[in-house]
Amino acid sequence: MFNPSAEAMPLPALRALQLDRLQATAACLYERVPAYREKFAQAGLGPSDLTSLDDLRRFPFTRKNDLRDHSPFGLCAVDRAQLRRVHASSGTSGKATVVGYDDNDLNVFAEVVARSLYAGGARPGMLFHNAYGYGLFTGGLGAHAGAERLGLGVVPVSGGGTERQVQLIEDLEPEVVACTPSYALVLADALARRGHTPGTISLQYAVLGAEPWSDTMRQDVQTRLGLRATNIYGLSEIIGPGVSCEDAQEQNGAYLWEDHFYPEIVDPVTGEHLPDGEDGVLVLTSMSRTAMPLLRYWTGDITRLLPGDNRTGRTMRRMDRIRGRSDDMLILRGVNVYPTQIEAVLTHLTELSPHYQLVLSRSGSLDELRLRVESTRLDHALRLEVIRLVKAQVGVTIECELCEAGSLPRSQGGKLPRVVDGRGTR
Repeated sequence: MFNPSAEAMPLPALRALQLDRLQATAACLYERVPAYREKFAQAGLGPSDLTSLDDLRRFPFTRKNDLRDHSPFGLCAVDRAQLRRVHASSGTSGKATVVGYDDNDLNVFAEVVARSLYAGGARPGMLFHNAYGYGLFTGGLGAHAGAERLGLGVVPVSGGGTERQVQLIEDLEPEVVACTPSYALVLADALARRGHTPGTISLQYAVLGAEPWSDTMRQDVQTRLGLRATNIYGLSEIIGPGVSCEDAQEQNGAYLWEDHFYPEIVDPVTGEHLPDGEDGVLVLTSMSRTAMPLLRYWTGDITRLLPGDNRTGRTMRRMDRIRGRSDDMLILRGVNVYPTQIEAVLTHLTELSPHYQLVLSRSGSLDELRLRVESTRLDHALRLEVIRLVKAQVGVTIECELCEAGSLPRSQGGKLPRVVDGRGTR
């Protein structure tokens, strides 16, 4: 049975546990992962050099490219036969970034998601409507296992099929829903069309993540569904969802489960350590994973660390909202999309030129992406083929506008902005 007592661990005990687990992780990576042994050697370091938490800053970062360069299992610290699940996320080249889980990792995954759902208001015996996508994306299966660990009844709806989802909410009366923030508003629209008001909906809590969202969107979700909405954060490279989550009553920063994930904030340009309270890139070390632990993983997310809140008894630090990214990644309906992924698709069609532009907009509560690309053919069949290829290779549905040669912006000597964000501020 899930036990949330670890969240209130006294700070001296927590710091001692972190050092023990960091030392064990560094030793494991040095002994079992040749790529890390090489990185350590290049930095002139070994596991014995990690004698304090501050010493971690001397060790090299792990970046997304490291996972791609050693894909699929080159960063695994166990034999492939010990893996019990494999998830993957899209990379800039369109090649999947693979992450592996053994029995221990799946146990950790379920535990931190259970802890997150508990913070988000869920309690044993409630019914959990899981609208995260099942499959290679970590959200669906990760949330499912964590909900079962907490003692919830799971409705494994997955994504899409909105009318079916609304029917299930009406019939089964779940108290908790998990999905992306934008999809929560889609559900709110669909429920309203069927005559529902907040007082007629069973939902009490929404645990939302996988894409950035604002406090304005939170208020929209809460007002229209009549519930408390919290932000859950995670990334597949570290574990998946459940790295941190807000408290449903506070809604003031996501508690980062520091007994499993060691956080740092660093300068996005120099990589130098920044103190708590200052904005920078979030760097995470997975301290309790055994199949594929990562040391000092550069998430690219810009945020800051805040102290725990004595009102809840939690001693672990909180993450502020993600303020942006240190790279050019877009998140479209929960899917990571890079401009270079779209660019790679264009090379498959000789009628298209390398001159293109990506235009983000918002249709209702959902973000939309329009590809504008110069072409020697301006016909409907080619437009549909571009849409099909992007869906097949990148995993998102876009709109496509074929443009005449010379009609799109050209670089004037500096970096040419490929993305036009027309969504405005919510």
